[in-house]
Amino acid sequence: MPDTLLQLLANAAIPLKLTLKVSLTATTGACAGGIVAGYALSRRSLPGRELLDAIFTLPLVLPPTVIGYYLLVVFGRRGFVGQWMDEHLGMTLVFTWQGAALAAAVVAFPLVCKAARTAFEGVDQGLENAARTLGAGEWRVFMRVSLPLAWRGIVSGTMLALARAMGEFGATLMLAGNLPGRTQTLSLAVYEAVQAGRDDDAAFLVILTSLVCVTLLLASGKLLGRKYT
Repeated sequence: MPDTLLQLLANAAIPLKLTLKVSLTATTGACAGGIVAGYALSRRSLPGRELLDAIFTLPLVLPPTVIGYYLLVVFGRRGFVGQWMDEHLGMTLVFTWQGAALAAAVVAFPLVCKAARTAFEGVDQGLENAARTLGAGEWRVFMRVSLPLAWRGIVSGTMLALARAMGEFGATLMLAGNLPGRTQTLSLAVYEAVQAGRDDDAAFLVILTSLVCVTLLLASGKLLGRKYT
């Protein structure tokens, strides 16, 4: 029994490490883009902001395979961005962990964007206007007033994005494939184990993934609760 457990742990170590690397990279990108987009959408003067909001929300409602197809069209070797990267930078995102991170970031982005927009809309505009009256520029107003007052909602959205990035499957499979040791995350490893009839491996990976996600959510909730009690 201990030998079996050690073998299961050994089999799960590589996809777990890759999952953490991919999801943390994806969450960093989704957080940066989501904060900027959420702040822009919270400004009522932005032209077409509801249309932009609908476009930014698409990854939440479209099937992951559709998102993966769009990413292939753009970043594939024949895509206009992917072809440029291949010719000028000598690199490609297809079948790489960076491609997996990109796919996860796109899928997780709306969670940060929505949370950031709601948080920024909840900031008292009177405080922002007061800072402007005192001579603060827009960047200083954002950094000194808007962001500190909205950070709780942004952190909440970021943690949800991290959990979502860890569980991403469809878009990642389309763009990065399922290459053990290179692009195979925990969710892809579960799929392969089930397809191969390795029920023990699949069950162990499912439990491991669930424990990691629950731990992250509990840690974020404790952090936020401690900060505001």
